[in-house]
Amino acid sequence: MRILALANTADPETGYVGDAFVRRGAELVVAYREVGDFPPAVDDFDAVLSLGSESSVNDRHAVPVIGAEAELLRRASSIGRPVLGLCFGAQLLAHALGGTVERSPSPELGWYTVESDVPELIPTGPFVQWHYDRFTPPPGARELARSASGSQAFVLGRNIGVQFHPEASADVVRRWCKTGTAALARQGIDGDAMIAESERQEASGHAQARADRVVETFLAGIPNEFG
Repeated sequence: MRILALANTADPETGYVGDAFVRRGAELVVAYREVGDFPPAVDDFDAVLSLGSESSVNDRHAVPVIGAEAELLRRASSIGRPVLGLCFGAQLLAHALGGTVERSPSPELGWYTVESDVPELIPTGPFVQWHYDRFTPPPGARELARSASGSQAFVLGRNIGVQFHPEASADVVRRWCKTGTAALARQGIDGDAMIAESERQEASGHAQARADRVVETFLAGIPNEFG
């Protein structure tokens, strides 16, 4: 299985999610959004992983790249290449398939528990969150999880979008907290506490297990009674 991972050059880690795919024999090929020949032909892959980004789907300066990736996700869906979208990736997937993305009244930065309709498929968490926008699921999709801020997971066919970051390892969180010090301060969030919780979740294996469950659900597909 070959999986196309779409990422920014400054934030390319597939983390726990990538590890879960590799354990199942997958080959991950990373394509960078800032590179001139982006995006590659999705037909050559079995599935797509769209990762997070500092950009918003609604950023005007990023329109060409966002438009190209949205078209890739539509193409993937139309030819039966399932897409797993994480945070920005979920927002872009929702947008590409007819949903909406807007500024959230309550940014979520830190560790959050989500309300899942199917915790055996999409765990309740806690999960790392780092986002300012929120999405509405596209027409025909089913919302699977939510928080006070908005939708947290949806499924449409074989496509799954999750607003949270199941891939975020302790190393990733350390880097985000270092580069996002001002953002955390504006929200009154203790970055050291966020890092410490990430380390606890990693040491216990719980964060990896939740990411593994999301990947297993994506590869197996949501059963009809839930999707």
